[in-house]
Order: sequence, then C-alpha cells, then structure tokens
Amino acid sequence: MLKKSLLLIVILALLLGVSVRAQGVTELNIWWAEWDPANYLQQIGNEYEAATGIKVNVVQTPWGSYFDRVATEWAAQGSAFDMVVGDSQWLGQAVTEGHYVDMTEFLTSTGIKDTVTPATLTYYGEYPAGSGSFYAYPTEGDANGWAYRRDLFEDADNMAAFEAAYGRPLAIPTTWAELRDIAEFFTRPDEGLYGIGVYTQIDYDGITMGFQNPFFAFGGDWYDEGFNTLGVVNSDGAVQALELYRELYSFAPPGTNNAFFAEMNDVFTNGQAAMIMNYFAFFPALANPNINPYADVTGYFPMPAGPDGERFAALGGQGISINNYISDERKQASYDFITWFATQEVQQRWAELGGYTCNIAVLESPEFLEVAPFNAAFAETMTFVKDFSNIPEFGQLLEVAQRYLHAYIVGGEGTAQDALDNMAAEMDEILVDAGYVSE
Repeated sequence: MLKKSLLLIVILALLLGVSVRAQGVTELNIWWAEWDPANYLQQIGNEYEAATGIKVNVVQTPWGSYFDRVATEWAAQGSAFDMVVGDSQWLGQAVTEGHYVDMTEFLTSTGIKDTVTPATLTYYGEYPAGSGSFYAYPTEGDANGWAYRRDLFEDADNMAAFEAAYGRPLAIPTTWAELRDIAEFFTRPDEGLYGIGVYTQIDYDGITMGFQNPFFAFGGDWYDEGFNTLGVVNSDGAVQALELYRELYSFAPPGTNNAFFAEMNDVFTNGQAAMIMNYFAFFPALANPNINPYADVTGYFPMPAGPDGERFAALGGQGISINNYISDERKQASYDFITWFATQEVQQRWAELGGYTCNIAVLESPEFLEVAPFNAAFAETMTFVKDFSNIPEFGQLLEVAQRYLHAYIVGGEGTAQDALDNMAAEMDEILVDAGYVSE
C-alpha cells in the first residue's frame, strides 16, 4: 500500500507553484453516483485534504436520479459542484451546451493524456470523436467481462462429455461460437442449472450494453463516419450477432427477462448460471466468499472474438470533468486535484482501494494484475472497449435500440433482420432531423 509519507511528497511536489492560482479555495465538491467507487474516491479525497488542507466532498446521488440532478444544475448554469464524474454518453450534450471545461491543453501539456489507455481517453473524454479535444480525465474504467464456474469447467465428467459432443476440449471460450456451445452444454433445467446469464433489462441501456459485445465483434456499429445508420446497424454481421444473442438468452435462467448487473450476480451466486456477463465493477462481490459461495472456484475472462477475430467490450465507467460555471480559482483548484489524482502513485492507490484505474503503467504492473482474480481480464479488456453514441441525441437513439432489442430477444417478435431494419430506419430519422444526415 502506498505510504502516506510518499503521498505527501507527491502532492506537495505537484502543487508547488500552482496553488497561488487557486488562492482562497479551501473546499472542492465532486458529484458522482451512489456506489462503492464514489466511496473510494472520498477516501482519496480525505488523503488529499490531509496533505493539502483542501477538503474534498464526494456528493453521491442514486443512479436513478443522478443524470437528472446534474442536468438540472447544467440548466441553471450552477456552481454546486466543481467536478462531476459523468457517463461517457453525456459528453455530447455537456460539450455542445457549454457545461464542461475544455481540458485539451491541460491534459496535453501535463502529459496526463499519454498516461491512460487510448480507448478510455477517446470514449470518456474526447468530443467530437476524432477531434483531439478532451473534456474529461478517465477516472473509473469499466467494461463488460465474464465470470464462470471453474469447478464446472474443470470437472472430469463435464470435460469428457463436452469433448464428445462438440469435438474440442471444454475451456475458456475464445470465440462467440465457442461461448454459445458452452452455454448450450451447461443448460440443464432438470438440475436447475443454466449455461449463461446475459443482460436483458429494458430500462435505460441494459440490453443494449449486453448486445453491443457481439454486435461490435461481428462488424456492427451504430453509424458510420457520416452518421449513416442504414446498412450499418442492420448489416449482415449485425443480424448474425442479434440472432446469436437471442440464442444465448434461450440458455439463461428463468426470470432473467429484465435483468442487469444485480440479477447477473444473483443467478451466479445462487448456482443457476455456469457463466455470466457483467461489468467488472460488480465482480468484487463474486470474489467475496461471504457473498458468493463459489468464490474460490470462480474465474474470469474477457470478451471472445467475432468471426473475423475482432474483439470488443461494451464500455462502462466514467471520466471526471470540470464545471464551466465555477470561478477561475476553483477551476485551477480542480486542475490541481486532477493533476495529483492522475499520478501513477495515486492511481496505484486508487486501484488498491478498489477503483478501476485507466493508467497504463498501473494496469500493466504485477501489483495490479495480481491483487484481484479479475484484474488481468480487466486490464486486457480496457484495450478493446467501445461505446454507444455520445452525441446529444444519444437518449433518443438509445430508446430505439432498447425497444427493438428487447422485443426481439426477449419478446420473440419478428426476425433479427426486421428488428434491425426498423431500428436503423428510426435512428436515421432522428439523425436526419438533427442535421447529421441529409435526406
């Protein structure tokens, strides 16, 4: 664990010569959602206060009302928070409406930009895509991965039966086709066991986040560089991915027709599922024997590859941004905090507490890779993450995706081709109306 004395040295060295520009600021407010990583950030803030005298308050709001609270403050051009840890999808609205400080020069001149994985900088901080302009520092890295029952996979009878049925050894899947076969093999309703748990929640973005994993791997995307959805959302590969996802759902435990991260862990810990998808942020519970009776035999692996060898994982997590409506002194004090927070030493400390760092050096360090059983899979995953749209119209696009995906995957309505054709057409209308695409 990083010693407090070393933290003090790092902090004082970083703040020397910049605190004058933040003169008079004795307290900083950071808004985030209500969950464990926010508690870890508060601990980091307490250590910052101990060394600098600047108090850090991490103000938490339940996930269900978090965006609404932030949006209300944006509309009022308020200064209730200095920094906000916001979802990547918020970037377009926050930037185009002027709510976030442009951090490009800061992240570039300090070298902080080069300390995080390129994918996380792109999806948590860059807007518009490919512009080289950044409005957030990647803070809580997260993405979808897999947990599985090693005891089931390594059982001699299961191994022999699987190889006899599928012609290959039972092992961690490296392709979506292999994962599908394993899900089928372990689906044994008479034993109360099912092969897989997948996201199906219709609220907000649940089923979309789950589907994105094969969708991207099979060559699908939400639109091309010209914001065209037709032929992209409903490409041949996208159709194959949707058919696969529906088939995976057929191997899921009963009652998971509206399931997200909590339900995934539940069906795993109660012994119903041989493997589940979930965000890495929720895997620590599975490593806890007080929560997961299979903790000692639980393994983890990253997303498998599509038919052309491409791998993608749906991005979760958030970046920290600075409120554009606070004073220059408070902006400088926020820069000072982020400068300190972004150092390798403090990012190591962040990871030790349970935060998911995006710092390249920490992700590659033996200390990080070995401290938790899922960290190696997480570090690998953060090199191939991909996100949903972050343009201001993301909410409209997301509603369309959720509706059609749930109707087909869970409701069994129509064909995959029909679902994606209709989805692409509605998304096209939204983007035409918004001026991204000419009619």
